[in-house]
Amino acid sequence: MSAYRAEDEYDYLFKLVLIGDSGVGKSNLLSRFTRNEFNLETKSTIGVEFATRSLNVDGKVIKAQIWDTAGQERYRAITSAYYRGAVGALLVYDVTRHATFENIARWLKELRDHTDPNIVVMLIGNKSDLRHLLAVSTEDGKTLAEAESLYFMETSALEATNVENAFSEVITQIYRIVSKKSVEAGDEGASASVPSKGATINVNDESSGPKRFGCCSN
Repeated sequence: MSAYRAEDEYDYLFKLVLIGDSGVGKSNLLSRFTRNEFNLETKSTIGVEFATRSLNVDGKVIKAQIWDTAGQERYRAITSAYYRGAVGALLVYDVTRHATFENIARWLKELRDHTDPNIVVMLIGNKSDLRHLLAVSTEDGKTLAEAESLYFMETSALEATNVENAFSEVITQIYRIVSKKSVEAGDEGASASVPSKGATINVNDESSGPKRFGCCSN
């Protein structure tokens, strides 16, 4: 019997998905957050990859399992199955390519078609370090996020700008939903409804309808 390792100890497991067009920097956002690495030679993701990282939120250890879904059209039928069970999403576009921003509506529809309406979604404008090539303004990003009730941040995986903040915000907001539901359920309800150690969280709350979140930005 193998020894129980410290890295296996966590209170909650949240599944997050990274979605958006190919080449917007999803894989580098993932590697920057989970390993603090950036690779200029990153190749397009084939199918689906995932990585994990644990964070401490209000004294609880939250393990985030983050899925990086390929942005190419031919893999979309494959990756759509991986939305199941996701409680958070980072919807990424490239601030230097307006077409990737225009396609956000399509990705958002696909996300909402395959996930619970209470999923926490962060709109990410990546590659903010390429200011001289800017094609999508910060204001345009904020406007879309506000219209769709999403969180919003601009990031640079290259410079590690706001990457930590973006993932941490999504994870924290998911945890707050879970905590609020536990409190509202009362002591008896909380003990019955709070998942055991390592359980995946379902943020669905049939009694209150979809929760909407305002836009936030750094």
